[in-house]
Amino acid sequence: MNRKMVFFLIGRILLLEGCLLLLPLAVSLYYWDGGQLPFLSTAVLCVGLGMLLCKLCRTDDQVIYAKEGFFITALAWLCASALGALPFVISGEIPSFVDAFFETVSGFTTTGASILDDVEAMSRSMLFWRSFTHWIGGMGMLVLMVAVMPNLSGQTIHILRAEMPGPTMGKLSPRLRDTAKILYLLYIAMTALELALLVVGGMPLFDSAIHTFGTAGTGGFGMKTTSLADYTPYQQWVIAVFMMLFGVNFNLYFLLVIRRFRSAFRSEELWTYLVIIFLATALISVNITPQIGNTAEGIRAAYFQVTSISSTTGFSTVNFDEWPAVSRMILVLLMFIGACAGSTAGGLKVSRVVLMFKTIRREIRHLLYPRSVTSVRFEGKPVDNATLISVGTYFSLYIGLFAAFWFIVSFQPGFDGVSNFTAVAACYNNIGPGLNLVGPAASYSGYGPFFKFVLSIAMLFGRLEIYPMLISLSPSTWLRK
Repeated sequence: MNRKMVFFLIGRILLLEGCLLLLPLAVSLYYWDGGQLPFLSTAVLCVGLGMLLCKLCRTDDQVIYAKEGFFITALAWLCASALGALPFVISGEIPSFVDAFFETVSGFTTTGASILDDVEAMSRSMLFWRSFTHWIGGMGMLVLMVAVMPNLSGQTIHILRAEMPGPTMGKLSPRLRDTAKILYLLYIAMTALELALLVVGGMPLFDSAIHTFGTAGTGGFGMKTTSLADYTPYQQWVIAVFMMLFGVNFNLYFLLVIRRFRSAFRSEELWTYLVIIFLATALISVNITPQIGNTAEGIRAAYFQVTSISSTTGFSTVNFDEWPAVSRMILVLLMFIGACAGSTAGGLKVSRVVLMFKTIRREIRHLLYPRSVTSVRFEGKPVDNATLISVGTYFSLYIGLFAAFWFIVSFQPGFDGVSNFTAVAACYNNIGPGLNLVGPAASYSGYGPFFKFVLSIAMLFGRLEIYPMLISLSPSTWLRK
């Protein structure tokens, strides 16, 4: 393994994080809320460590292979989360490092699970940093790094492939650096549009920024204990629509920008995603309207929660843990499916689910008609067996790791099976709220330090889609060959 290049790039990531910490520092200076020293000292530490690593590990051998790409991704996210937790600890707003690490990992992985029982007690600058981590992690720290740094011998594809969610990674431009720039320009444009619509709708600028960061990164950190329940129906509708939009593959937005409308709207994954959202909304609306007593409010509550869970954002306008069992079961199923590949959302991804069902259908047909030869087609093209095997392998690993995390967390005393199951599902799929003791009206503060750490690792496994974390733990990764 090219260790020098690995740690050189980790140094670059820490330099980038140090620069990004200047934004919450500016917020702290504006509100003068006591966050100046925590953010300044953490920024100086990040920049200092980053410069040291870049100087000590500079090398002419800049080649990065798949092994390095996966390892860099896993290590970068761990280091960024550990250092990003320091402002919470130094300020005393989250005194425990494990709690602060959980909160920061939840932010960067766009999970939205929180250990805070009273989020409104936090200072403005800490709320800003907490939600800003969603925005950074949504498109990816390494994608941002690739967008702003010189190309690395054409090998940055291994970094992007390790960090970008989905079974495959599409290139929007022949140069990967240009692809990363395009992705971030689209991301910034959509973020700015949502921010403007919320401000026009009467939401204060600071509140709008906090909730826009949470929506864009599909994270779900808010600034009130009641999440979005206290905001107007217009503001809730804007956020609900954008949660759905940020769950769409960003490649499709690029196709719209270059006016290839037919190609964009022919996406099988897009239409499957939309059908899932609107079908789930219809079923839940019918199920909860008698309880709510108003059809319009029932539709709004159902659509908001369906888009929130499908996009793995985690905002809420109601305590859906009080909904009938059918509606709660639908939401749990949506936790696992997630949104589209190439979006900022988590979960299995719609494309993988579609491919798995098509593979099952092909195998059943082959059993009935042994001599028949049927190919699996997706997005109008035949899918090769290597991709289908990859999807099946990923699903097997996904289920195996989920069972392992659930088994470990089950040892936490005082938590029932549903709470533990949905806690792991919510963290592993980067959603945030679960049911019962970790529902939208509760937090993860009841878990012990060890279990919070386990759930933090589950968030990283989910956001990085298993392989970077799994490969980084393999002893063979550390060998030079």
